[in-house]
Amino acid sequence: MKEIENIIHIEIWDPLHMYCAWCKKVKYTYNEASRTACTFLTMDLYYLPGSAPCRSVIMTAKALGLQLNKKLLNLMAGEQMKPEFLKLNPQHTIPTLVDGDFSIWESRAIMVYLVEKYGKTDSLFPKCPKKRAIINQRLYFDMGTLYKSFADYYYPQIFSKAPADPEMHKKIETAFDFLNTFLEGQQYAAGDTLTVADIALLATVSTFEVAGFDFSKYPNVAKWYANAKTVTPGFDENWQGCLEFKKFFN
Repeated sequence: MKEIENIIHIEIWDPLHMYCAWCKKVKYTYNEASRTACTFLTMDLYYLPGSAPCRSVIMTAKALGLQLNKKLLNLMAGEQMKPEFLKLNPQHTIPTLVDGDFSIWESRAIMVYLVEKYGKTDSLFPKCPKKRAIINQRLYFDMGTLYKSFADYYYPQIFSKAPADPEMHKKIETAFDFLNTFLEGQQYAAGDTLTVADIALLATVSTFEVAGFDFSKYPNVAKWYANAKTVTPGFDENWQGCLEFKKFFN
């Protein structure tokens, strides 16, 4: 019965749901923890492996011990504009997570949702208001400054074959200067342990690496990055995604 539940979302198939309800009464090995675990496979993640935001969600799920049903979305073919996907996400962006009848997009929102709903502890996103505020600041910095600087500089070159813009490159350097300051005397991005801030930043910084950006002159970033690659669950898959993205530069 447990094997069946691990494959199928039982609540969408009434006969199986009834069978599992009976098993709960007669089988002492069944518990709500195993029942909850079987719903993890019902979470669909629409993604592309090369996308840094998508990779940050995947690493967060890995850190939580969650399994995602990953669904490739072919943006070049316009699959994000299909009516069925627009019902899930009217902004037609990735990553998009579907958990039962609930859908959410924007990678950092997804990461926080997963931690708050499925985290056994709050270590990745502590409940302490001050600690959480610092983590949120780092997440917003990643979204609005660091990752944005990557997109503003590299995307025109990749997708429009535009020449490199020196002014946009300066914004990358400014962003790394900020990050280097944040990490002064710090092993982690926001506190003394790994949090979702580290995971989001790791997805971005590793993408900078395959793009050929040299951040060795930012010693605090380089030191943090070396550690984050080692301690973050799912980094190997993240790196494979980075290598996929690197093909755009070939």
